[in-house]
Amino acid sequence: MKEAALILFLRFLALLPLSAARASGAVLGGLCWSLQTRMARTTLTNLALCFPGLNAPDRRKLAQASLQQTFQTITEAGAVWLWPAARILSLVTEVEGLGLLQSAKAENKGVLLVAPHMGNWELLGLYLNVCGCGPSSQLYQAPDSPALAKLIFTARSRMGAKMVATDNKGVGELLKSLRAGEIVGILPDQVPLASGGEFAPFFGKPAFTMTLLNRLQQKTGARVVVGYAKRVEHGFRMIFREPAAEIYASDLTTALAALNRSVESVVLEDPAQYQWEYKRFKRQPQGVQPPY
Repeated sequence: MKEAALILFLRFLALLPLSAARASGAVLGGLCWSLQTRMARTTLTNLALCFPGLNAPDRRKLAQASLQQTFQTITEAGAVWLWPAARILSLVTEVEGLGLLQSAKAENKGVLLVAPHMGNWELLGLYLNVCGCGPSSQLYQAPDSPALAKLIFTARSRMGAKMVATDNKGVGELLKSLRAGEIVGILPDQVPLASGGEFAPFFGKPAFTMTLLNRLQQKTGARVVVGYAKRVEHGFRMIFREPAAEIYASDLTTALAALNRSVESVVLEDPAQYQWEYKRFKRQPQGVQPPY
C-alpha cells in the first residue's frame, strides 16, 4: 500500500508545472519547520556545528529555508523522474564551468564528478549524459520496493547513464569506466560503511568520509570536478568547479580533508540548498557521542 501510494504521489507531482511543485515543496518544508520535526531538529544541530558564529535567529532562518529547499527537491522528483527527458532538461537555463568538465574529459583519464547533496542532484545526474561528454556511470543502491526501484532505475538511466551497484563488483565497473576515459558521478557526503571511510574535518568537525573516490582517483589518475544543479527562479543552473588541489594527494588523510573542503566550497555558495537534514555526524570517533 505504501509503495503504491508513493508511486501515485510521484505521478501526481509529475502533472504539476515546476512552479507549482516548488510551491508545494516550500509549503511542506515550512510545515516541517513549524512542527519542529526530527528533520528540523537535525538541521538545527548540523547548522550549529558547522556555523557556530551564526546567531540564533539567522540559524533558524537558514534552517527553515533549508527544509523548504529539501522538500522542493522531493516535489521536483515527479518532473525529474517522469517527465520526458527533453522537457525537464529544457529547464536547465544556465551552465557555468562546462568547459572545465569538457577539458577534464578530454584528458582521457576519466573524470570523477563530485556531486554533493546540493540543489537537485537527480537532475545533475541526468544532465551529465547530454552535455557532450558521453555517458556517465553512477552508483545506485536500489530501494526495497521493487516497483519503486524499477521507476528510479529507469528514470536515472533513460539518457544513457550506467547504474552501478554499491558493492565490490560495482567498484570494478567504476574503475573500468574511468580507465575508458568516462565520467563517474559520486555523492561524496553520505556516511559510508565502517570499512569504507575515515574521519576528516567537515566545517571543522570530524565527519566519517568515504575513501572510495580518492582511492579511485589514485588508481586511475582521473581528474576530479565538483558539480551541482542550483535551483534558480525559472529553472536550474548547472555549476562545475575545480576541487581543492590537495584532493590529488597520495596521502589519504590529506586527500579526504581536501574532498570535504571541496564540498564546503560549493555549500557556501548557497547554504540553504544543501541537505542539512541528513545526520552527517552520526558516526563519531571512539568515545565521542553523536550530536543527535
